[in-house]
Amino acid sequence: MSLSFSQSLQPSKFPFTHPFAQNYSFTQLWFPSIPHPERPLSTTISCISTRPRRKSSVKNDNSEALELVRVLVRNFSDKEPLVKTLNKYVRFVRTEHCFLLFEELGKSDKWLQCLEVFRWMQKQRWYIPDNGVYSKLISVMGKKGQTRMAMWLFSEMRNSGCRPDTSVYNALVTAHLHSRDKAKALAKAIGYFEKMKGMEWCQPNIVTYNILLRAFAQARNVQQVNALFKDLDESIVSPDIYTYNGVMDAYGKNGMIREMESVLTIMKSNQTKPDIITFNLLIDSYGKKQEFEKMEQVFKSLLRSRERPTLPTFNSMIINYGKARQLERAEHAFGKMTEMGYKPSFVTYESLITMYGLCDCVSRAQDIFDKLIESKKEMKVSTLNAMLDVYCMNGLPTEAHKLFESAKSIGVAPDSSTYKLLYKAYTKANMKELVENLLKHMEKDGIVPNKRFFLDALGAFFSSKPISGSKNSTASSRPENRVKDNHKD
Repeated sequence: MSLSFSQSLQPSKFPFTHPFAQNYSFTQLWFPSIPHPERPLSTTISCISTRPRRKSSVKNDNSEALELVRVLVRNFSDKEPLVKTLNKYVRFVRTEHCFLLFEELGKSDKWLQCLEVFRWMQKQRWYIPDNGVYSKLISVMGKKGQTRMAMWLFSEMRNSGCRPDTSVYNALVTAHLHSRDKAKALAKAIGYFEKMKGMEWCQPNIVTYNILLRAFAQARNVQQVNALFKDLDESIVSPDIYTYNGVMDAYGKNGMIREMESVLTIMKSNQTKPDIITFNLLIDSYGKKQEFEKMEQVFKSLLRSRERPTLPTFNSMIINYGKARQLERAEHAFGKMTEMGYKPSFVTYESLITMYGLCDCVSRAQDIFDKLIESKKEMKVSTLNAMLDVYCMNGLPTEAHKLFESAKSIGVAPDSSTYKLLYKAYTKANMKELVENLLKHMEKDGIVPNKRFFLDALGAFFSSKPISGSKNSTASSRPENRVKDNHKD
């Protein structure tokens, strides 16, 4: 069977020691039509337990625990302190409920309340120090950028008599990687990795490798990624689909196509088949680099595979064709989506609006936006921002302002990103009256701009040329002269 990559390309343990062959077929690589002659058919042996399962009781226990947590969350308020609420339900709350509470509170910025719950737990008679609780708390603190608090919890755990395990170290590594100083964070992460390798009870697992590989790939540190892949290959740990997807996604988002393809080669040599995440990230990465031939090749392979395209598959193709001003191809992708029975999401509509804006078809973008309003569907601020951005990128700040003024009447409230978008556009167009009006709206809505907000706006302002004459009488600013459809409708 002919290999999909170049015949001279031999599978290698190391990802970046060979040039990548340009001519390949994703279809042949991943989906051979006949069994490999040298690969015997495997026989699956299953062990069936005679012990009766208790799925229903476990499910009921989980639902009851979730219901109690929902009650607790609903009762939290400024007037009703968290600890007071917990004391009301002290007869029912146990470790599993607190664990779920950490997850719920961790979804918002209520990390301090997580610590309140933890302190309350420690005072209960049923409390026993548990690695899982510490691991969850360290993870929550890391996501909220509270690295010092994560370190304090790590010390608190050891002082309580718990011995850190792999999951705790994984949470600690992830917490450091959320910090702003990325160089320092990566150094800390690799330090913990080496420390784990020296502890028999705390060896790195595939989650550890996945965290580190993705982090170093995002940092474009090819040498360290290469070293980690080598280390993984020599260990007893086996890479999984998340390993390859994580690294390829990071490289793809950084535009490092050759490195992404090298990881794909390793994936192929280890007989790991792609899932829909793999296909989507390849499609998106090739699309962003405008390598449409490869992108379309991957899409064809996806259609021939057991996987099915998802809405993000089509959304990515639409927006990336739009950035390249490939209007017909973008519309064809949308047509294919509807032909296959997929129902557009609000992200799809936003992608279409942006695509038409990039292709100088403002009225088509406006038609889609108007139909969304007429449909009485819940309008999202991101959809409003997409339409505003279309007006701004096509030199129509007055039209953008009219839409902004009518936003609340169509059931959507502007957010800080809306104001930032318009502020940059108005300053670039030297529309002082619109800037002043916008600032009044910001003050009224309680939007407080930060330093970055003004720096971005000033950059746009000084890079623009002053508009000659009155802004109200300048022909270039009049909507009827700036709608760039070129009669493509």
